[in-house]
Amino acid sequence: MKAPARVWAGVILIVLSLLSLPFALAYAGTAWVRIANFAILYVLLALGLNIVVGFAGLLDLGYIAFYAVGAYVYALLASPHFNIHLPFWIALPIGAALAAFFGVLLGTPTLKLRGDYLAIVTLGFGEIIRIFLNNLSRPVNITNGPQGIAGIDPFSIGGFSFAQPQTVLGVEVSGPVKYYYLLLAVAVLVIVVNIRLQNSRIGRAWEAIREDEVAARAMGINTTHLKLLAFAMGASFGGLAGGMFSAMQAFISPESFVLVESIMVVSMVVLGGMGNIWGVILGALLLSFFPELLRYGTGWLSANAGIGLPDPEVLRMLIFGLALVLVMLFRPAGLLPSAVRKRELTGAEVRQ
Repeated sequence: MKAPARVWAGVILIVLSLLSLPFALAYAGTAWVRIANFAILYVLLALGLNIVVGFAGLLDLGYIAFYAVGAYVYALLASPHFNIHLPFWIALPIGAALAAFFGVLLGTPTLKLRGDYLAIVTLGFGEIIRIFLNNLSRPVNITNGPQGIAGIDPFSIGGFSFAQPQTVLGVEVSGPVKYYYLLLAVAVLVIVVNIRLQNSRIGRAWEAIREDEVAARAMGINTTHLKLLAFAMGASFGGLAGGMFSAMQAFISPESFVLVESIMVVSMVVLGGMGNIWGVILGALLLSFFPELLRYGTGWLSANAGIGLPDPEVLRMLIFGLALVLVMLFRPAGLLPSAVRKRELTGAEVRQ
């Protein structure tokens, strides 16, 4: 309440911009609204991984496995595959809870590992989950193997379905626009939870573990429980995002949860600024929208200017790699680093 008027004006402007964004994007095509929806999903994933990597300092290269767990749990509980059609407010929490369980399952054998060793174990865990999803189709067909699961139920409340266009107050609202507002509400809730966690005793204990685990243990911090809690909390957000992805797509397969996706989410956290919630959000949005803008730009140049450019996917990886190199050289703490990491890097430079 003591914030200056210009701060409140900025907040109101941001809120109005976010509320009107899907209708502005719809003029360019429904595909851009879907891109915005996937960008919010990546924000949820990046915020979940930031708890593990940014707050607790535990490198996780298999984070996409929790995304897969949440997606498949929702698909199995809300599709014709087992002929179970639970409402989304039941299936989503189950998926998030099971993802948290898998987070603890991953965290338990890795409590004594750090750095490269932890990265290798988590990478292997992510690949194990993907291979299981690919092969759990016999002798009992659980995941339908590489063919995936189709016909997944969309979110619906009574007669209101998020997948179907509908007229609200005389305005035609498409399915992607409705999903946008739902995803935006969930993202705001996750941001609030992250802020509260960061400013709590648990958040400060995670920060102590990240800086020096031995010193944190000597000060009486239960590092075992807190590291498992970090894995569980981060995994639950990944499972929540996976369930929403499953409902939006109405189809999932193991090909959606490959290692490249894990690397992409880690890059979002590193690029934006580990430990800084707003920096992580910025990194997720940049790496979500940039490939689509690049694809649109190369297509436009090829069609209108007659300039033959390489495949956008190739250009994307080249520019993506170059951007990461430049950021690590000139902004090693990320585009929006946390205050603690910024002070650490500044202090190190002064001592040198």
